[in-house]
Amino acid sequence: MDTDNNDTRLAKRMAVLGICSRREADEYILKGWVKVNGVTATLKGQKVTEQDVITLSALAQQQQNNRVTILLNKPVGYVSAQPEKGYKAAAELITAQNQWAEDKSGIRYSDKHQYGLAPAGRLDIDSVGLLVLTQDGVIAKQLIGETSSTEKEYLVRVTGKIQENGLKLLNYGLSLDGQKLRPAIVTWQNEDQLRFILKQGKKRQIRRMCTLVGLHVIGLKRIRMGRVHLGKLPPGKWRYLRPDEQF
Repeated sequence: MDTDNNDTRLAKRMAVLGICSRREADEYILKGWVKVNGVTATLKGQKVTEQDVITLSALAQQQQNNRVTILLNKPVGYVSAQPEKGYKAAAELITAQNQWAEDKSGIRYSDKHQYGLAPAGRLDIDSVGLLVLTQDGVIAKQLIGETSSTEKEYLVRVTGKIQENGLKLLNYGLSLDGQKLRPAIVTWQNEDQLRFILKQGKKRQIRRMCTLVGLHVIGLKRIRMGRVHLGKLPPGKWRYLRPDEQF
């Protein structure tokens, strides 16, 4: 906890400035890669103010430049994070053999790209589509941080009969876990498929939302995160985020 409204932990300040994640900041500080007003920082708990100038060493910048972000078309039966209940983790699909032949990133695959790779926005076992795995804490924060407003778009196949005002409630009016959900954009694509655009991602949110209005989800596919689309990426294949792409 900060002792003063004007003093902030160095790692937190670096994350707020978008330099890196807090975890990465702690790592850089321990390695002596961070300077505050030209003086090398030595303590993770060091306090700084908004006026302090924070800089990274060339080594830290090089490590940042080598971070990768991977886009995977996750198939059914894979979990987004740690393997559980006999299922495999989606990260196990990130192999040289599974890289999409039409990857136009220009990035050459390396086993080092599997180190520190974490999902930024999960898909449950039964869901498919765009899964982002990244080494970049700034991108992870952008996609799933508490203040993230990045849009996530889904195609959702449903059965059942929606209640009379159900579509209106899906757009705004439902609560989960005792909290009112942010406004969404939900429209019918055809008689059994909805399009959801959300700016948050509670656990199994879409499935639970549908249940509240009388629908049962039988298929869920994420097709976009921010400005990055799944596109023609085949199921089970992956590609690197291109240098010209931003979420």
